[in-house]
Amino acid sequence: MVAELGNFALILALCLALIQSVLPLVGAQTGSLRLMRTGRFLASGQFVFLAIAYGILTWAFVASDFSVRYVASHSALSQPLMYKVTAVWGGHEGSLLLWVAILGAWGVAVARFSRSLPREMLARMLAVMGMVSVAFIAFTVFTSNPFDRLVPGPADGRGMNPLLQDPGMILHPPLLYMGYVGTAVVFALSMAALMGGRLDAAWARWSRPWTIVAWVFLTLGIAMGSWWAYYELGWGGWWFWDPVENASFLPWLTATALLHSLAVTEKRGGFKVWTLMLAIITFALTVLGAFIVRSGVITSVHAFATDPDRGVFLLAMLAATLLGSLTLYAWRAPRVGLGGGFHWFSRESLLLANNVLLTVACAAVFIGTLYPLVLDAFGLGKISVGPPYFDAVFAPLMLPLLLLVGLGPTVMWKQSSPAEVVRQLRWVLLASVVAGGLWPLTMGAWRPLTALSLMLGSWILLTALLDIRKRLAGRQPLATRLRRVLRPSFLGMHLAHVGLALVVVAIAMVNTYEVERDVRMEPGQTASAAGFDFTLLRMEAVRGPNYDADQAVVEVTRDGRPVATLYPQRRYFDTQPQNPMHQASLHRAATRDVYVSLGERLVGDAWSFRLYYKPYMAWMWSGAILLALGGLLAAGDKRYRLSRRREREAAARPGVSREVTAS
Repeated sequence: MVAELGNFALILALCLALIQSVLPLVGAQTGSLRLMRTGRFLASGQFVFLAIAYGILTWAFVASDFSVRYVASHSALSQPLMYKVTAVWGGHEGSLLLWVAILGAWGVAVARFSRSLPREMLARMLAVMGMVSVAFIAFTVFTSNPFDRLVPGPADGRGMNPLLQDPGMILHPPLLYMGYVGTAVVFALSMAALMGGRLDAAWARWSRPWTIVAWVFLTLGIAMGSWWAYYELGWGGWWFWDPVENASFLPWLTATALLHSLAVTEKRGGFKVWTLMLAIITFALTVLGAFIVRSGVITSVHAFATDPDRGVFLLAMLAATLLGSLTLYAWRAPRVGLGGGFHWFSRESLLLANNVLLTVACAAVFIGTLYPLVLDAFGLGKISVGPPYFDAVFAPLMLPLLLLVGLGPTVMWKQSSPAEVVRQLRWVLLASVVAGGLWPLTMGAWRPLTALSLMLGSWILLTALLDIRKRLAGRQPLATRLRRVLRPSFLGMHLAHVGLALVVVAIAMVNTYEVERDVRMEPGQTASAAGFDFTLLRMEAVRGPNYDADQAVVEVTRDGRPVATLYPQRRYFDTQPQNPMHQASLHRAATRDVYVSLGERLVGDAWSFRLYYKPYMAWMWSGAILLALGGLLAAGDKRYRLSRRREREAAARPGVSREVTAS
């Protein structure tokens, strides 16, 4: 009866979510403190039952309970324990249970860390999160229940998808779902602010840490998925504008715009209406992403092949989200006001341009992703929109955005002098142009777009260093100047910008100078690519924990000097031997990767191989880490903790309302 207990726990969580979506809202409307307080307890209870359900499903995998249909479809007796645990989120039903469990965890975090919020706003926020939980838990219970029985159960299961039996898949889905679900917190806070008519600097300050943390998880999740695709799929790619890849990229773009818009709302009281719209769009795009991945409308190595009828539920959820939030937005937003004015050349104007470019880029990716699906749905034919479209429309939008990234921190709020900014940045601009012009020559060929991209990457890096140098200048004690530089928000901003610069350099280099060769080799033969010699020493049979493999031993040399010995494999899993998987082998260095993938056996002792040279890929992953680290530093800025403490102290004083204003 263990599976039935898991199902019962899910139903109880759904009931608590239903109550949570009503009682705190009624309490906020009537001023009932008792009803408002129920939100925190209901959120905690909901999470407890979701955790129980998730724990029971994990136990079913570990115990190989194949009477549970989902376990029989995604696990096997020979599957290593690590992959039995991660197989819980290896399919549609289990990954959705992970989603709602993370949603419950975010609800507990909101209840625990948002006590400084005005009690009416917190009650409304938890009620909105309860509504979101109702939608996703109901979707799980009624259309995607992971506890459905299979009677009689088989002696062994089908096993996990071999593509997912990889360390990268241990972290990618949880990180991505943490980011997806985190956008629900910002959405709920925005809806609560709209309901209460409170959209001031304090609201923006409360929203920023939640937004940053959700953005950090999205960044790490996307980077981990890209890293997995790079080395696991055997084709040497890290981004192919796949619809499922785009599904996570769309909310990342709008969340990035939201971060910068919130900065203006907090600092200057501007962009309030626009910030609200970005919060709504970002959450709506996560629901759209769930539809793309889980409805069965697309075919992808990343997608869950599910019953298309489930897509109707997700479309209804998306429609309800947009209809409800936009109706409230249309009703309340006109009362918010536009905030203070600003000069055409100011930090506000640059951040506005940043927002416009990010939003237009998101729209371009949105159209390219959904246009083929819409045509197919209306019977207007099948078309494929691939990398040429996205490269043509996305890159021109990103180039001016990169210029703004370096320029923004130098420009003052409200009004700045263009002449003064030019005077400060003239040598940085010259150094960036020189670096961008000369850097490609080190790769043996010069390309205009590559030189421009490298110039912009250098521009971002050098302007960050200049801003740090300015903070360190002056006659104050060194400790005072260091404190200015080490302030988490300042340091986090520049770390993120430097991370972006590294990613830009890596993209420019790998797209221009990568080398790929398909070759045929027998033991003892050598093939060359990008100045490296690859010698097949031998082929050998290898036994893994739940697979057999053909393994090549390939020696890599350059100019006669040994570089590495690589061991690419072609794996045949016990449960799916007819579906062999390629396990590439890489040798990484600071400025290049050498990559070998083993293909099929040809005539006699010959095998097909794919050889890759990938320049600056390490900069890609390092840049993603710096982006996330910069976000975490910014989210931990003591300003947020101090503000919350002041608000708690103000609320505790006799005669002081909890409806405190921004300090």
